[in-house]
Amino acid sequence: MSDAVFSVSFAGPLVTIQDAGRPRNMRFGVPASGPMDRLAFDAANAALGNVAGRTGIEVSLGGLTLTCTEGAVTLAVTGGDYIVDHAGQKYASWVVLTVRSGERLSIRSGNTGSWAYVAFAGNLQSETWLGSQATHSTSGFGGGTVQTGQKLHVEDAILCDDRLGDITKPEFIKDGPVRLVLGPQEKYFSEETLEQFCAESFKVSGAYDRMGMRLDGPRLPLNGALSIPSEPIVRGSVQVSGDGVPTVLLADHQTVGGYPKIATVLSSDTDRLSQYRAGQSMNFTSISSDVAVSESRAFYAGRRQYLEEVSTPRGSLAQRLMRENLNHGCIFD
Repeated sequence: MSDAVFSVSFAGPLVTIQDAGRPRNMRFGVPASGPMDRLAFDAANAALGNVAGRTGIEVSLGGLTLTCTEGAVTLAVTGGDYIVDHAGQKYASWVVLTVRSGERLSIRSGNTGSWAYVAFAGNLQSETWLGSQATHSTSGFGGGTVQTGQKLHVEDAILCDDRLGDITKPEFIKDGPVRLVLGPQEKYFSEETLEQFCAESFKVSGAYDRMGMRLDGPRLPLNGALSIPSEPIVRGSVQVSGDGVPTVLLADHQTVGGYPKIATVLSSDTDRLSQYRAGQSMNFTSISSDVAVSESRAFYAGRRQYLEEVSTPRGSLAQRLMRENLNHGCIFD
């Protein structure tokens, strides 16, 4: 093993270092943070055979360009529909590559998706905060924001020739309306408002960051109780402010809040929701708590199986050629 060093040639806004997050510290009033799209982040690590939650980089729409100045390391890129340029050759995201000294890796946004992930077959070094390298974007606590001109060090970097190539994308995720359970403060909204919330379309507004996603669409008037006693908030809470505008809270959400929450998005749907872009339309569908539990269990069973499959090495090039039986039994003189 050896170390690999990268120079950050360019980092767009909101490129951060993330690990699995710190949900246990929420009891101290500390946001959990962690990746916006947790499945894509975990898939990047699984494709390299890493332990779950190993530190990586979250790339926003602004993109990221890295130049390897020392050593070499195998890395994985997953997430939205991003364009990966490695040493002059273009790839779609969801790919495993080896980057060597003198080579450049560029990741820029494509047609869809808001977040991409870079995981390394090694240990990305960064600051820690409360035992985690997950970055809280507003405060900067954690691994920190990646800046142009910065040096990134990957310790114990290894090359994984048996893992190179495309990463299978998850196919078990349901498309369609974003699923949610009404409440816990749905009583502060009329029946007409609740029906409207699930019947009409909303668009992601420009007010969208790691903390939450403010939505454009029909106003959701409250029947009083604009301010309620502060209570715990979870990722996926849909809180409604005094102007009747809903906001879906995401990775850097506050730990408590006093705005009424009309509904809560299923945890299994928050990853795909986080990949929506400003201006993109969505619809919500309300399901019962019992159905939500059943569908969430099915999702996480599929998720576990998918990550196990992605984590399986493919074998060396010679082994892959043998499996494909490319010579079809032909004998050459």
